Order: sequence, then structure tokens, then C-alpha cells
Amino acid sequence: MVGILVAAISLRGPIVAPTPVLREIEDDLGIGSAAAGLITTAPVLMFALLTPVAALVIRRAGAEIALLISLTGVLCGTLIRAIPGFEWMLAGMLVIGAAVTVGNVVIPVIIRRDVPGPKVAVVTAAYVAMLNVGSLLTSLATAPLASLIGWPAALLAWGILTVAGIALWSVHLRRARRSGDRFSGPATATAVASGGGGGEVARLTGPLPVVVARRERSFARRPVTWLLLASFAAQCSIYYALTTWLPTLAADTLGLGATAAGALASVYQGVGVAGAFLVPLLARYAPRAVAPMVICVCWILVTGGMLLAPDLLWVWLIAGAIGHSGGFVVIFSALVAVARDDREAAGMSALIQGGGYAVGALGGPAMGLIHEITGRWTGGLVLLLALAIVYCVALSTAVAAAGRARR
Repeated sequence: MVGILVAAISLRGPIVAPTPVLREIEDDLGIGSAAAGLITTAPVLMFALLTPVAALVIRRAGAEIALLISLTGVLCGTLIRAIPGFEWMLAGMLVIGAAVTVGNVVIPVIIRRDVPGPKVAVVTAAYVAMLNVGSLLTSLATAPLASLIGWPAALLAWGILTVAGIALWSVHLRRARRSGDRFSGPATATAVASGGGGGEVARLTGPLPVVVARRERSFARRPVTWLLLASFAAQCSIYYALTTWLPTLAADTLGLGATAAGALASVYQGVGVAGAFLVPLLARYAPRAVAPMVICVCWILVTGGMLLAPDLLWVWLIAGAIGHSGGFVVIFSALVAVARDDREAAGMSALIQGGGYAVGALGGPAMGLIHEITGRWTGGLVLLLALAIVYCVALSTAVAAAGRARR
């Protein structure tokens, strides 16, 4: 469990780390805001493109080796982006994104394989919380560290956390081999899907079931599939746009220095630690409609609040953190409810996440481009508010369909 939680710190922190010093990166590398937005977009594109490849790596290498490959890739990407030049920065982020994709997929597999059933939800929530801890640490400390040693060295320094994860998993592998423990080799039939802030896994624990031909529509022709895709795409777009530009936006809007802006932006990541546990509690003890309603309200608050009352930014960021941490759970709970079998659940998950991350990758560059053209953040925030409205409509309709499917 310690190895899983330490590894989780390296699955978001390296992606978020450049955002508090994005203005310095722009100036030093001579790039515009739209190009700077690609720095955090590149890993998200890897999430969209490489999830099937990640599942293949896990089946071929086994879960433990796959996680070690993931952490090693993150460390290599961290070293590559330390080489001077925007091309190397972008290449390093692509490598980090590819490596993180494997980690996103494999950790939920390990949790569901090794953790007793009643504790799976708690351990999964702890994993999601540690993803936010990694983002919190880098958001909070990158700017002050950069003021002491420069931003290239500050980004490189976060590789220490990844080295710790590699060391823990190397020790675990060595001890397990000495004691003759059986490793998880190639999976018999495992369909995995994972997401930015958490993951869902559809495991087929035996041979693939025989699928009898039937006249039911393909999941790609069902409206609920596209409603869930729209929800996830809107959520990813808002989250990665804010993650990319929040420190810069806070500095420009509130007149804060880089350190103070990074500290304020860390609220967005830090409250997500609590949000990871809050929404499952709502889902358990409150009526079924409460959790999605809370998530929708949170996304409207963060986008509308930043537009209308930027002085209360920290309040809106608290709402946004809860919305992001819980939104993934709500969307994929609805997916499980409407899927007609395991195979369809895996296919729907791949379509929703692949499409969602592909669209979400455009959030950072789009907001940067609007700012570059207008010189203000207003246009970008209006775009995010429109996406939040789309999110609420699509999610509410999809959850209603899921409720009918349960009945």
C-alpha cells in the first residue's frame, strides 16, 4: 500500500509542476501562451492515445513490472525536459504522459486484485487523494524553489519523489522473488480503463465470455454513451485549462507574485484530497440524485464565480476541487449502471475516456490562445462557463438514464 501511494504522487505532480512558473518558461523559451498551453496538454494527449497500449504492457509484463516501467518513464521524461529548449520540454512532457498512462491503468488493477473487497473503496479513495497530494506539492513549492535555484532545476528536483517510488517497488520485487511469491503475469482477460484523478477497472476474471448475437443496438449508437462522453470531455477541458493557467491567471487578476499565486492555485489540488472521500460518502448516505447535483453546482460555481467575483477565487477553487474529484466517480458509476455486460462496459469506458481526454487536451491551448488574442482572461472564462453548462445538462440526462437502467 505504501508503494502504491508513493507511486501515485508521481502520476500527477510532474504534469502540474510547470504551471506555477509558466510565465517564466514563456519568457525564457520565447514562446506564446498557446504554445505554453501545450506543455500540460501533451501528457493528456498521451492519456487519450495510449490507454490500449498501456493495457497491452500490463498483460505482457505483469502489473508490478508495468508500474516500475511507468515510474522509470516518468523519471526519464523529467530528465529530458530539463534539457534547454522548448522542443526538449515538450518531448519530456510527452514521455511523462506516456509513462503516466501506464500507471493510471495499472494501479487500479493492483488495488482490485490485492485489496480485500470491503476496503477497495477506501484504498481507491486514498489513491485518488495521493494523486491530488502530488499536484498540491508541486503547485505549492515549485515557485519558491524556482526563485532559489531557477525553474529548470526546480522541475528536475521533483524527480526525487519518483526515485523514491522506484526504490520502493524495486525492494518489493526483490523481496517477493526471494520469498517465491507469484507475480501477476499476463492477465487472462483484463479490460482496464483509467482517468485523470482516478480510475475504473472492468476485470474479466476468466476466459472471455461467449457473446451471443443479439439485436440490441451497439453502445456507440446509444445516446447515453455520447452524453457521458460529453460530460467527461467537458470536465477534462475545464480541469486541464484551469490546471494549466490558474497560477498565471491568479497573478494577473489579483496582482499576486509567483509564489503566492502558486499557493492559491494549490487550493484547487489540495481540497481535491478531501473531495475524493466526500462524494462516495454522499453517494452512500444521500439520495442518488444528490451527488451529481452537488458536482454540477460545483462546476458552475468555479467557472461562474471566477468570471463574476475573481476576488473570491479561493472559494471557487474549493468548489472546483470537489467537482473534479467527484465528477469522475459520478460519470463512471453511471457508465457501470447503463452497460449491459462487462465487454460493453470496457468498450464504453475506452470510448468515453479516449474521446474525453482528446477533447480535454485542447482546454489549455484554447484558453491560452484566447488570452493571447484578447490580452484578457474573460473570454477564456466564458468558454469554461459554457462548458460547465454543457457538462451539467449532459451529466443530468445521463444519470437519469442510469437511474432508469437500475430500475
